[in-house]
Amino acid sequence: MRRLKKFILFSVIGLVLIIFVILGIEAIFKRNTQDLIYRDISELPNSKTVIILGASVHADGKLSPILQDRVDTAIKLFREGKVEDFLVTGDHRSDDYNEVAAMVSYLEAKGINKDLITSDHAGLDTYDSMYRAGKLFEIDDAVVVTQEFHLPRALFIARNLGYNYTGFPADQRAYQTEYRLKQREKLANLKALWEVLLKKEPKTLEARLSNN
Repeated sequence: MRRLKKFILFSVIGLVLIIFVILGIEAIFKRNTQDLIYRDISELPNSKTVIILGASVHADGKLSPILQDRVDTAIKLFREGKVEDFLVTGDHRSDDYNEVAAMVSYLEAKGINKDLITSDHAGLDTYDSMYRAGKLFEIDDAVVVTQEFHLPRALFIARNLGYNYTGFPADQRAYQTEYRLKQREKLANLKALWEVLLKKEPKTLEARLSNN
């Protein structure tokens, strides 16, 4: 009985410590990036490029609501004269799943000239997308567009890789999966901090992944 009580006590203490670490990292990310996030388009500094971070697409190539809002927000920044061109970065690790092509098709359907769009087919996660934007595509003047809960992690990664990007939130509605994504974000922060500390290189620095 005494052993069981000790086990329960140490388990509770361990759980509390884990929660404090997770919340602490989240607070650090927010505090270190709050000056980089602009919510009023009139106050957003002009940038050369808008970076659109990928998210899920449906089997028919239709953008998920979260991704559609990211792309629509980027288009708005372009039409307001805040950016000059686009970098779309996302997952294209197989022939039957292509976030990048879906975003490019949507942009072109909205009247964006394809010559203004650069595609990163190997942005498998936020860290890879930020690393490749600066290292491979040599983008040093950009605004990152994604949802509010995702911006601190993206910008923390960028800043610690030496890229002074700004951020603009793409939230335009309530999302069905928003609660789950926000909880996942807390765990993703742990991974991002580890990657930043190790200065991890992406899986590839080629223009895209091989599907072989």
